Amino acid sequence: MSEPVALASGWVRVEYHAFHLADAGQYDPPPFRPHNGLIFSRPGLAVVLVGANSGVVSMTAEVYERPVARLDTEGWDEVVDHSVESLSGHMQVAALMDDPPDLPLLTPFGPGHYRVRVHARGRDRADDAHVSEPLEDYLLQIWPGRQEPDLVHKQSDQCGETFRRAALNQPEHSPSPPHEDDWNRKSRARLRRHNN
Repeated sequence: MSEPVALASGWVRVEYHAFHLADAGQYDPPPFRPHNGLIFSRPGLAVVLVGANSGVVSMTAEVYERPVARLDTEGWDEVVDHSVESLSGHMQVAALMDDPPDLPLLTPFGPGHYRVRVHARGRDRADDAHVSEPLEDYLLQIWPGRQEPDLVHKQSDQCGETFRRAALNQPEHSPSPPHEDDWNRKSRARLRRHNN
């Protein structure tokens, strides 16, 4: 396996069961369609779903120049490959209410399509709670790659099953989940802060 061009670990603040992979200024969420139970996106923004309603999670981000051939699902509850598109080439791990954590730039090869492999464990431990210390772990492995359908490597937690059921039961043009109004309001406020 090739070595990552960037690697770092840290804590990421989560709100409303999520953290983001976002280009600067891209905070309006995509429609709530978490079909794989872990990640969904629109150009410029991806949403990674967590078990905790709010608090912090532990994160490692690895950036690669080429696809990661070696797949490791051992010790992880959910592992999914998902395509994201960076509009600016400056996509970072982002929290809705905080400044970005000290993690590497995810898209150092410029604007375009990337493939991100998201690993998650511990989402059932948080169970919609506020947590002050991480109970969940995430590993992001990202590399340049064309847009492709999701590739699910492992699905085993109840949290993911709940999100998958919610996506299946939501009609295409249904209203947003109740928390999404708060999410949208806070997203717009964050965008105004960054533009001033």
